[in-house]
Amino acid sequence: MLRFMICYYQNTIVQKNSNKSNANTQKIVYNGKVVKNDNNNHRLDYIMKVFENMNFPYERALYGENGLILKNCTFTGEEDGESAMKEASDITLENCLMNLRYPLWHDRNVTVINCEMTDKCRAALWYTEGITITDSRLFGIKALRECSDISINSTKIESPEFGWKSKSIQMNDCEITSEYPFFEASGIELNNVSLHGKYSFQYTHDLTVKNSVFDTKDSFWHAKNVTVKDTVIKGEYLAWYSDGLTLERCKIIGTQPFCYCTNLRLIDCEMEAADLSFEYSDVIADIKGDILSVKNPRSGSITADSIGEIIITDNSKYKFECKISLRNN
Repeated sequence: MLRFMICYYQNTIVQKNSNKSNANTQKIVYNGKVVKNDNNNHRLDYIMKVFENMNFPYERALYGENGLILKNCTFTGEEDGESAMKEASDITLENCLMNLRYPLWHDRNVTVINCEMTDKCRAALWYTEGITITDSRLFGIKALRECSDISINSTKIESPEFGWKSKSIQMNDCEITSEYPFFEASGIELNNVSLHGKYSFQYTHDLTVKNSVFDTKDSFWHAKNVTVKDTVIKGEYLAWYSDGLTLERCKIIGTQPFCYCTNLRLIDCEMEAADLSFEYSDVIADIKGDILSVKNPRSGSITADSIGEIIITDNSKYKFECKISLRNN
């Protein structure tokens, strides 16, 4: 028969298996739910600490702590303490307000539920691994950078430099306002995301987008291995210098899209106000409706219901080897 030692700390229970054959196994129960059940490979050597209705205004207030649950807490005050939870791990924040700089740096396993990180946090999450954010608001100028294994759901983000150089990002049902989001990020999956910004997804790779709406200029520049489905993309100079971009059932709005592209595919897409399209690009495009104009495509094929103007110039850098055809003609 298994025997357990049970330690209580407010609403948290740590159950440690006292059987010698499984002496390293621990189970953590919080509000009736198992929040961590670790085996020998992930031994827990601490008791989870619960803080409720407390303020942490001081620098490094919870530095290096392992196992934190904070509910209805604040990080604010004239003490202006930064780096509150730096180098910590296994952190859950629920209904908290974070109003001081750099609260979550170099952390592991962070869960954020219905919290607000104000613009005074500036760079709230850097160099952190294992992040889950739900029903929250992120407002710092550099809210997320060089992090990995990130899941963000139903969250509003206003951060001019969001997501730089981060890896393995999943986002669902989010609203983002950002001047320069996802620079050099990779392994991104976006679903039902509203994005308003500029210079989005530059130098990103391995990106999937579904059911989203983007209003952003100069997006996908130098991006690689990108698939976008059932999405509206509004903005000029779309996807220049990209490699391996595929769009399916998308609506593209704006001037001079898809120049200097390689391995570009458009499947059952619409183009609105799209003039001087596809210059110097290797493209296979099947367009529903009209294209205002096509200029100097390099190779591949372009099919549309109508094309206002096809421009092939004598001083083109490349030989014209693209087949252009009108549907039903």
